[in-house]
Amino acid sequence: MSEAAITNGIGYGGQSTGNQYDAVIIGAGFTGLYQLHLLRDRLGLKVRVLERGDGVGGTWYWNRYPGARCDSESHSYCYYFNDEILQEWEWSERYPQQPEIVRYLNFVADKLVLKDDIQFGANVTAARYDEAANRWQVETETGEVFTAKYFITGVGCLSSANVPDIPGRDSFKGDWYHTGQWPHEGVDFTGKRVGQIGTGSTGIQAVPVIAETAAHLTVFQRTANYSIPAQNGPLSDDFKRWAKENTDEIRKTMHASSNGHPFLIADRKVFDVGEAERQEIYEKAWEFGGLRFRATFHDLLLDKAANDTAADFLKSKIREIVEDPQTAETLATIDHPFATKRPPIDTGYFEAYNRDNVSLVDLRKTPIVEITETGIRTTDAEYDLDIIVFATGFDAMTGSLLKLGIVGREGMPLSKAWEAGPRTYLGLQVAGFPNMFTITGPGSPSVLCNMPVAIEQHVEWVADCIEHMEKNGIDRIETTEEAMAGWVDHVNDAANATLLPQAGHSWYLGANVPGKPQVFMPYAGGMARYRSICDEVAAEGYRGFVFSGAGAPSNRQAAQ
Repeated sequence: MSEAAITNGIGYGGQSTGNQYDAVIIGAGFTGLYQLHLLRDRLGLKVRVLERGDGVGGTWYWNRYPGARCDSESHSYCYYFNDEILQEWEWSERYPQQPEIVRYLNFVADKLVLKDDIQFGANVTAARYDEAANRWQVETETGEVFTAKYFITGVGCLSSANVPDIPGRDSFKGDWYHTGQWPHEGVDFTGKRVGQIGTGSTGIQAVPVIAETAAHLTVFQRTANYSIPAQNGPLSDDFKRWAKENTDEIRKTMHASSNGHPFLIADRKVFDVGEAERQEIYEKAWEFGGLRFRATFHDLLLDKAANDTAADFLKSKIREIVEDPQTAETLATIDHPFATKRPPIDTGYFEAYNRDNVSLVDLRKTPIVEITETGIRTTDAEYDLDIIVFATGFDAMTGSLLKLGIVGREGMPLSKAWEAGPRTYLGLQVAGFPNMFTITGPGSPSVLCNMPVAIEQHVEWVADCIEHMEKNGIDRIETTEEAMAGWVDHVNDAANATLLPQAGHSWYLGANVPGKPQVFMPYAGGMARYRSICDEVAAEGYRGFVFSGAGAPSNRQAAQ
């Protein structure tokens, strides 16, 4: 704890003379806005949201890179808890761009009058649990301290940028940018020689847009990737009307879906149909575009032979689109089953390689040796560049949490508790960290889902839990080591029942960050199943949690 914190009237065993709240929430994205609304407006609690940025938006506040766009369809990428908001807001495109998503979140924040309880420009650097006081002490980089009974993290799963530590990076005399920390004023690529490292979801979105104005774009491919055309476009008036008239049905479908999208995975299996019919199904899904491609058959992520049929179809499309045979082969030499890494959707990605000003470098064959003052040197060649773009993803799911400097009971840092990989119960709590809730944390469906659906379910569960505690005079809730261990085993079993772990270099495993423990982090059992489990836990007296305090029943013990 800093000297500033002590000056502000707080010590390890004391209380702050100011900034005392019932709950402190970190982050003003989809999670923070809704959690604030429920705790303040439904439960009547005193709540403060601390947001590092200067406005609402969460991950979308920072991710402003060229081509930044959601891969969930717009009519599903929004809150469904408020019918008035659903009817008043109107999306313009099938897949919304970053500015439109930020406008939407500002619309919601203004509609619900949330900004008065959000402190912008508040970068949290420490959060320590004071066991004697049963309060969390949360400190920002300016030394300001906030105390609260409940500490809720809404920092997002994809918010902590992963900038690779390539030798010589800081010697580069041009400009370099990470897609997750993009300048708000934008970057002018006109007439520039640009190098982009990374071809995941972000890189695939950025390539066609950068290529439009750059003098030349060199794409350094670390891992070849599948991608499906988004088939994006303006929404018709008929579709907008249909979406507003059928909100209940859309909500019901998203809640029943394994991935929270407004469509269900087909019941049929790949080999239930003949090859000709299967190709026709794939072709129609390709033409329709988007993530529905992976919903064409029930067993695409369960059976390798079934998955191979989809993978072969998508690889054939790459070879069909890309004119240069060598480039096509480099792009189509994919080493993991389809959809075992985040499956990108694109607008003109493979077509971009047919441009004269775009070239591809295969880093599997010719790795980067160093970044020089003038560009990038591989084992094969030197590339003179004016700008380097790192489309290298994030320290996903855990990075943003660990950066908060969280310390629980008995001085246990979260970084120490997770040194062998993240362990939670339901993705919501960590043993040793009472009254802390990790919204869409590791061990929950989170990134395997349409995120607003997962966020709404978590936020509502936490609000219900806190309401139960407040009504019954319960001071503290904490999961147990036994419950956490059982859930981690279940998460592993759910992942191993699929092909997902076969992508050994996936950020789902943390494999994109050197030195990070490789543990499959999201819950792969499906959003609908997960929702049911969480409901059962609450209905059974919050099984797996222990309550304490004056109003706590004595039998709230974890199920063994």
